[in-house]
Amino acid sequence: MEKVDIMLEPVRAFLVQIGGFLPKLALAIVVLIIGWLLAKVAMFATVKGLRAINFNVLTERAGLDGFLHQGGLESDTTAILGLLIYWLVILAALIIGFNSLGLTYITGLLGEVVLFVPKVIVALLILTFGAYFARFVGNTVIAYCRNIDIQDADMLGKLAQYAIMTFVVLIALDQVNVGGDIVRESFLIILAGIVFALALAFGLGGKDAAAELIDRWWPGRGKKDDS
Repeated sequence: MEKVDIMLEPVRAFLVQIGGFLPKLALAIVVLIIGWLLAKVAMFATVKGLRAINFNVLTERAGLDGFLHQGGLESDTTAILGLLIYWLVILAALIIGFNSLGLTYITGLLGEVVLFVPKVIVALLILTFGAYFARFVGNTVIAYCRNIDIQDADMLGKLAQYAIMTFVVLIALDQVNVGGDIVRESFLIILAGIVFALALAFGLGGKDAAAELIDRWWPGRGKKDDS
């Protein structure tokens, strides 16, 4: 009899563990189901709310939606933000579920992801408003240059737009901790190289090349100065 009890002891311990684990598993499943439902509601509310305030119009005018479509994505920026909110809620539910099961290592990893998702959302908002502002400035420069009869107005407007977008992208990358100091320093080196090259080109080209360029941008200005 004692031998039988000794043989059954591991089975009893296993059944006790199973009995203590099943309620936790049931609770985790319930949490995941509720989290999934809340994620669906949050995504729907986010997309509807953003479209109600015409956020999709802003992203379309900023050029982000067109960029996504060119990349083969059918979703627009508003739908992507809704999807990010959806996964944020799902990850939060997973953390609660795994924590109830005692899987603290997995919850730690998921916690890092949860902290990263809001940074992506902020970076996407920075790109949206930054791209809209960059396009607005570019169009303003083009209109102003055309009004004062400066040639290459389109080129100057694009340069202004791309310069602003470069800084916006750097800010967005810094928000998600991508690149960091390396990206900023590389950009500053490239920018300094471009400025140095332009200064050297004007210096070596001399007065005639500069006068010709000024005459292209401000027709008749050289004649007025000579008189």
